Amino acid sequence: MNRAHIIGAGLAGLSCAVRLAEAGVPAVLYEQAARAGGRCRSFHDAALDCVIDNGNHLLLSGNRSALGFLETVGARDRLVGPEEARFPFLDLATGERWTVAPNRGPLPWWVLSPSRRAPGTGLGDHLAGLKLLTAGPGATVGDALSGVGPAALARFWEPLIVAVLNMPVETGAARLMRPVLLETFAKGADACRPLIARDSLSDSFVDPALAWLEARGTTLRPGTRVMGLDTAGGRVRALRLAREEIAVGPDEAVIVAVPAWLADSLVPGIETPGGGEPIVNVHYRLSSPPDISGGGPVLGLVGGLAQWLFVRGDVASVTISAAAETADRPADAIAGEVWREVAQALSIASEPVPRWRVVKERRATFGQTPEAVSRRPQCRTTLDNAFLAGDWTDTGLPATIESAIRSGEVAAHAALDRRA
Repeated sequence: MNRAHIIGAGLAGLSCAVRLAEAGVPAVLYEQAARAGGRCRSFHDAALDCVIDNGNHLLLSGNRSALGFLETVGARDRLVGPEEARFPFLDLATGERWTVAPNRGPLPWWVLSPSRRAPGTGLGDHLAGLKLLTAGPGATVGDALSGVGPAALARFWEPLIVAVLNMPVETGAARLMRPVLLETFAKGADACRPLIARDSLSDSFVDPALAWLEARGTTLRPGTRVMGLDTAGGRVRALRLAREEIAVGPDEAVIVAVPAWLADSLVPGIETPGGGEPIVNVHYRLSSPPDISGGGPVLGLVGGLAQWLFVRGDVASVTISAAAETADRPADAIAGEVWREVAQALSIASEPVPRWRVVKERRATFGQTPEAVSRRPQCRTTLDNAFLAGDWTDTGLPATIESAIRSGEVAAHAALDRRA
């Protein structure tokens, strides 16, 4: 393969470009936005006068594709987290605090220890989760966890599942939890330590990748929209841009790494999951960094609107997943309600409300129901030299950073296999 044309410079496109560059194949990345990163981007917010992420992302130490990507581009040290697998929680309604602390090794004896699990939960509540490993393609998480007690559902399973699937327990696809559990919690503490970007998502994932790729002959064309693909003879012959046409040679590949709702307008005959589920993130600029020495940079919240609290320096950020109702509320109402929960979590004064920014990602993920999951396409298309990448493709994983990066790896290998 002489060259690859990658449409979309989000993490799927960047991951694909990195794996191709490792094989000696340069690429051109066409990105409609002014900057690379897609939904994994950072920007300077004028209201807060600091850099914030478009959305908060929690990774786990078992996310092998994400960590491998960072290792390749020399940025593994740009994720930080506790040395042990510890997930502190606060029940906003009762004020109770606890820490979920898996043990090392695959034998989960931690579920036998009340001090390592959520209050009010028992061994059976956790063993019931084994049904997620055997759930059929039509099962929802609610179906699989029907025998779990209310405390375990609210204080362990629901925070985990809603964060991973961006769907309510009642409608989320159970089968998507299987690989998550097998690759992380089932392997013990070493595979499920929580990790976040040290400074920002762009600093961790995007900027190092672009620098690494540029040094190896890959070109980024920001602000460039691919309007369509010209096809003939079962292959892509050219990319149609607004003011030019880019010929695609016989020994060149095209990887479409854009969101699903754009991909189905570019590639004929593909089926996509469709739909879109929102995530709301709220960022606050505090007067000084809070004391988090007792809990770490990530705190799970139950019993309120906020779900996960991230602290980086003097910025406190909250994620609200499965946020269909919240996204329709006024930003100031969201910021005011969430701030009271953040102040309680950090044990600081709730008045006055600090400077804030609400970011609503209306189509953060596809709606990960069993029916939608069945429509995820493979990376290969009916066109000989065209491939798909994106967290919405059939990676087997939920639509996460790990899925996006892995989809790029799969697409790169498929393109290289075609050459072989």
